[in-house]
Amino acid sequence: MNDREIVERFLERDESALKAVSDKYMSYCAKIAENIIGSYDEAQECVNEALMRAWESIPPHEPEMMSTYLGKLTRNVALNRRRQTLTQKRGNGAAEAVFEELSELIPSGDVEGEFAAKELAAEINEFLRGLPTEQRGMFVCRYWYCDGISDIAAEYTVSKNKVYVTLNRVRKKLREYLRKRGYEL
Repeated sequence: MNDREIVERFLERDESALKAVSDKYMSYCAKIAENIIGSYDEAQECVNEALMRAWESIPPHEPEMMSTYLGKLTRNVALNRRRQTLTQKRGNGAAEAVFEELSELIPSGDVEGEFAAKELAAEINEFLRGLPTEQRGMFVCRYWYCDGISDIAAEYTVSKNKVYVTLNRVRKKLREYLRKRGYEL
């Protein structure tokens, strides 16, 4: 079943849409949640909550790509749960390391407004579009999916050192890119 058919079932409030989404995207979403939380069982709970959020938000939303929509819902649920209940010890510090690496790129000042956050996201997306495919892929794997360095190295068949160096260089380029656009870092 393709994404459009799944969305149509959601719009019709047909509960078979949940089964179709679960069959097609459960492992994808579970990987996202587990990378953030570090616990298989809690990751499954996050995925279930994300599925319920999808059920509640379609309609009015009509996503074109369910993988992206569900991935974002799952990521947000997992991040919220992590903030609320997990310590660094329980999560093995994996997500904490990701946030620490990016902390220097978060502009100082008030970025809490939704408009400012969307503007920053648009700037980062524009920056990422200009990167070579491998650099962009490594960056997204690390900072969106919270993949470990070893996992990224295996996926791109490169050394862990190359992943570290690539991510470091991309963060430096992003920092300069944002500074040139007026963000104080």
